[in-house]
Amino acid sequence: GINAEYGGLTMLLHLVMKVGKLLQPTVVYIGNAEKTFIKKVPKNDMSDPKRLKKELPKIIKKMSPEDRILFVGTSLTPWDADVKGLCSCYQKIVLIPRPDYASRFLLFKELILRHGGRLAPTLDLSSLAKISDGYTPGHIITAVKHVLTERRVQQLHRKPLTALEFVTPLARIDPIYKEEEEQFKAFYDKTTMGKKRQMLLKGDEE
Repeated sequence: GINAEYGGLTMLLHLVMKVGKLLQPTVVYIGNAEKTFIKKVPKNDMSDPKRLKKELPKIIKKMSPEDRILFVGTSLTPWDADVKGLCSCYQKIVLIPRPDYASRFLLFKELILRHGGRLAPTLDLSSLAKISDGYTPGHIITAVKHVLTERRVQQLHRKPLTALEFVTPLARIDPIYKEEEEQFKAFYDKTTMGKKRQMLLKGDEE
């Protein structure tokens, strides 16, 4: 996080850019990107989330094509932000949809193997992929890490994995519900890329 108390916000931002240029290619990650352009600051938020609103776009616009610096912002609630402000700062806004059945199946398979697990007849990946509808890749990673502890991996030779083991950690996480997914789509339709997509779709229909 960027904190204004270290010699001033402007100075710190310029320091980030200076270091970024020296070490390029560089990725500058900004979590909760919507807060920079938030429409209404909650009364209990004392962090001054809009402190980057003026400086960040200025610095990005000063970048040249030779600067191999990528700014990546992520958001769980992009609709809280002013769309125009976000679009002025980020060149592309990408909507990452919920993974479908085939994607979830592959995610579970690859993540289980990557974290030391073994595929066995007792592990019904098909059922696991079906019941995990609505969960994001991040949710699935969390569930796999929760199950495949060092101790559990050591027990695999005598106690194979089952799909049921992954149900409990998933149940503790709220999935992306249909209503929330519609919010994401409605927000995306207001962005520059979303509008271009709608125009292309209309052109195909004609």
